[in-house]
Amino acid sequence: MKAVQIKPDIYWVGAIDWGVRDFHGYITPNGTTYNNYLILDRDITLIDTVKHDFSEITIDNIMSICDPAQIKNVVINHIEPDHVSSIDKIMDYCPEAMIYITDKGKKGLDRHFDTSKWRFTIVRTGDSLSTGKYTVMFLETPMLHWPDSMMSYIKEAKLLLSQDAFGQHLATAARFDDEFVECASHSDLDEAVVDYYANILMPFGNLIKNKIAEVQKLGLDFDMIAPDHGVIWRGAPQKVIQDYLNMANGKAALRVAIVYDTMWHSTEHMTFPLMQGIQDEGVDCKIIKLRATPMSIAIKEFWKSRGCLIGTPTLNNIMFPSVAEFLTHLRGLRPKNRITGAFGSFGWGGGAVKDAYEEFKRMGLESFEPGVQVQYRPSAKDDVACYEFGKAFAQKVKEYHTKF
Repeated sequence: MKAVQIKPDIYWVGAIDWGVRDFHGYITPNGTTYNNYLILDRDITLIDTVKHDFSEITIDNIMSICDPAQIKNVVINHIEPDHVSSIDKIMDYCPEAMIYITDKGKKGLDRHFDTSKWRFTIVRTGDSLSTGKYTVMFLETPMLHWPDSMMSYIKEAKLLLSQDAFGQHLATAARFDDEFVECASHSDLDEAVVDYYANILMPFGNLIKNKIAEVQKLGLDFDMIAPDHGVIWRGAPQKVIQDYLNMANGKAALRVAIVYDTMWHSTEHMTFPLMQGIQDEGVDCKIIKLRATPMSIAIKEFWKSRGCLIGTPTLNNIMFPSVAEFLTHLRGLRPKNRITGAFGSFGWGGGAVKDAYEEFKRMGLESFEPGVQVQYRPSAKDDVACYEFGKAFAQKVKEYHTKF
């Protein structure tokens, strides 16, 4: 790739990671991008860096439009390594550049680098930096999704550099949303937004609503949102904001996700009459087998659905390991506004279904009890019980869905 102008004298100088498939445990089947931006002005200013593996690429992109030694300012919106781990390579070219960063960002950066040789300006919400014709205003967004996080707003360009918010894990040669949908589709982009939100930002719904309200109160006028991952929003920036508000408010489809794993196919067998009961009640249903599905996709399908049934065989009197892992992962994301239930098989002693309901309570999720269990292989009578449980759960999901 090469530098791409996104606004007059403002360039994308990032990198595309076509090959990454595991992003700190989050499976990324479509790769990702590391976006950073260069302002060519009286004082040349770099917004963020990239993952250290791609430092030469961002430096080459910068060199294609200016000498990196001319960089006067470096703004660090977020110190997670995918955005800041090449800063030492950048600073080798411009050691006198001023680094603009939040207080918590500076303290975190101190833990990763010898920062004693660099100059810093600590910024808070409302502080600004003049680069010449452009003014960069800073907006702290703590815990969205790290304590140090902030956004940068360039008033004269009507541009919001949104850090990890509004991003997607998509490796694509298209730099903008409208370019992407021309070669893919709107639904592909929508799926990428939901996937990113569900796996990274799900715990921060209230913070997201508050920060969007703060942006609106500040009267920030922008027609482009440039995140640190994925495509830049120039065709529909207001749509992605509304999508985030919907997700932050717990919007979901009237649908049930059946997330399960199986040992000798008994629990798997139960999914079919359960699904039939759900569908016969007029509710859509999707089945996800955990060991055949990346965790991040299972999380996304859970998030898209108003109801979720967890299926687990009993192993050593507790949940099957892959199911326990899924629920532990889910608990860390602090889901809300979903209704759950459980089912499963056992041999000589149960326990897994009970454990699943305890996890639901720990997460504060509404649950439909007592679930359904079978011993060894499901019988014809068990199939009927599963079907009826599916119908009853779907009825409960429809009732619960009317609250939102």
